[in-house]
Amino acid sequence: MTNVSESDCHPTVLADLADLRSDKIDRRTFLVRATALGLSAASACALAGVSTQAAKADENLPKPGGTLRISMPVMPIVDPRLFDWPEMGNLARTFLEPLVRFTRQFTLEPHLLDRWEVDPTATQYTLHLRPGATWSNGDPFVAEDVIFNLGRWCEAHIPGNSMAQRMQSLVEQVSVADDGAPVFGPRPGALERLDDHTVRVTLNKPDVTFIPNLSDYPALIVHRDFDTTGGNLLSQPLGTGPWVLEQMEPGQFFRAVRRPDAGGWWGDTVSGPVYLDAVEYHDLGTNPRDELQAFTGGRIDANFETPAGFAQAFAEAGLQRSDVLSGATICVRMNTRQPPFDDVRVRRALQSAVDNETILDLGYDGMGLRAENHHVGPMNPDYAPLPPQIADPSGAFEALNAAGHGDTEFDLVSIDDDWRRNTCDAVAAQLRDAGIKVRRTILGADAFWSDWKAFPFSGTNWTMRPLAVQTYMLGYRSGATWNETGFSDTRFDTLLDEAMGLSDIARRIDVMAEMEQILQSSGVIIQPYWRSLCRDMRTQVRGLEIHPTFEDHLERVWIDE
Repeated sequence: MTNVSESDCHPTVLADLADLRSDKIDRRTFLVRATALGLSAASACALAGVSTQAAKADENLPKPGGTLRISMPVMPIVDPRLFDWPEMGNLARTFLEPLVRFTRQFTLEPHLLDRWEVDPTATQYTLHLRPGATWSNGDPFVAEDVIFNLGRWCEAHIPGNSMAQRMQSLVEQVSVADDGAPVFGPRPGALERLDDHTVRVTLNKPDVTFIPNLSDYPALIVHRDFDTTGGNLLSQPLGTGPWVLEQMEPGQFFRAVRRPDAGGWWGDTVSGPVYLDAVEYHDLGTNPRDELQAFTGGRIDANFETPAGFAQAFAEAGLQRSDVLSGATICVRMNTRQPPFDDVRVRRALQSAVDNETILDLGYDGMGLRAENHHVGPMNPDYAPLPPQIADPSGAFEALNAAGHGDTEFDLVSIDDDWRRNTCDAVAAQLRDAGIKVRRTILGADAFWSDWKAFPFSGTNWTMRPLAVQTYMLGYRSGATWNETGFSDTRFDTLLDEAMGLSDIARRIDVMAEMEQILQSSGVIIQPYWRSLCRDMRTQVRGLEIHPTFEDHLERVWIDE
């Protein structure tokens, strides 16, 4: 155990520790909260009474060398702040790194940061950079890099920049463009360089999501000259990570190789050199059968994830598996900007016709937990349980008919893959059982994702965030970048602002309960389940696990050939 003095803890950590010891919160909640406020994972575990001793070591010593081949969609990667898929993050993470990592153990750990400190009001964060980190061109990683990235994340006028939503406590209008459009950036004085390796960030209000947001996949750190050299990772793939980009063909293939400068990666002196000579991602399309054939043909070593409907087939192939219960999910959502979904009676009727437990069984083979139609779950430390909803198919049709849409045919759109297609098929079947007319449109990946936010009625998968307020800020705040439902509620927005500033977890849960109720009763989503994620790999692969947010952390992975 790590020795830690409680007198060194943030006041909110001490309050949470008291709640932990009185069984008011669980250990996972305490670990997420304590690490977000600057306590190291080891110290938080020590206070929580959790052993951090590593599992029994592999009987074989790690062997350096070799190439790890992973099956995963190879999507274009241009600018991390525009990433909207974890697969993009995995590709770029071979050579780019975040300031903070969210771990498989649901803790937040410094990565390019050495540590951080939070003042008692949670409005001032002091970021201490990791000494010795360098870019692949030999430049030192310094405070200017961090200030540059925080600044460009605040540019809310850049289309698709979801980081601006995450940095909302720093963003303000700083100028006006030639065409009169507002230009946004960080508030003057909010970002201060104290020395080469220290940055002070002053928020305009308390924000408990600031550190967790630094761990999200669009928050990968680019070089301070990124924009002046073209703003494109493919043409200027400078990074601080252990590998460098060698080849990329979107839709087909990606390859990164070990940095040529021995000892150039900062981790070489912290945890030891990475074992793998190279990392490859192979895009095999959306049919899991093709992936299974690639395994049996010896063309890949691991996959990105194993669909629930194919879990048994992959197990029978003699592969080893890693799994984790996550906050990943699917939302069969209705777009309130498109009639008839601008009518809350229509949305509630469709929602009430669907039994989520049945959809979990039919759409995802029961591999997960039933969800509650408000996009917050027990894996989030700020989850507030609500009374269970009871499906009412007969009442659903009566309500729909009363709204004047008893004869309306609803077109439910999904991507053509395994679990998302099956889930939407199951939802459509339950709606039809209730007497509601439904048509199914199934699209290929390119056609679906080219216009995913505009569909009137469709199924979208969402990745987990450490805190539920992060998901609400990204997906349900009025005008948010990823608000695909068009949901807008002034009371919800006000409560969200309040929750974002509450370090006291008990008070935040009280606020979350009302927000969950508002979102649930709006009927904008049919959210049937939380997913248990799993991935398969050859038995020779060591140290590779599935992460609750799909992140690949490959520095300690090796192949036992």
